[in-house]
Amino acid sequence: MSKYQFTCEAEPQYLSEQSSPEEDVYAYAYTITVTNTGEVPAQLISRHWIIEDASGHTEEVKGLGVVGNQPLLRPGESFQYTSGTRMKTPTGHMRGSFFCVAEDGERFEAPVASFVFDMHQRPGGGITLH
Repeated sequence: MSKYQFTCEAEPQYLSEQSSPEEDVYAYAYTITVTNTGEVPAQLISRHWIIEDASGHTEEVKGLGVVGNQPLLRPGESFQYTSGTRMKTPTGHMRGSFFCVAEDGERFEAPVASFVFDMHQRPGGGITLH
């Protein structure tokens, strides 16, 4: 086990009630669970997402915290939040990272591997990302 490590689980969901395929608007929610799987308490400071639709259009999102929070997680603790995005194609993907600072001052990145948005996804199709 790494001394500094966050593990992330992502669960994307298509939002048909907020989408309008005839106008090329596809809305998705994603629930992220961040767990401190390291040995030292650490705080999630900021996020960096790269969202790409099926046509190759890429959007980059950077910002402090997640949904207005900068959670401090002790080893074994988790923080879960839900956010959303819209794209112009029925499929796409998202990847990114969290910038974190451990209680002892060590800075580290927690990468989030790519996960898929698909309007035909069934709820509960989440994947665990390391």
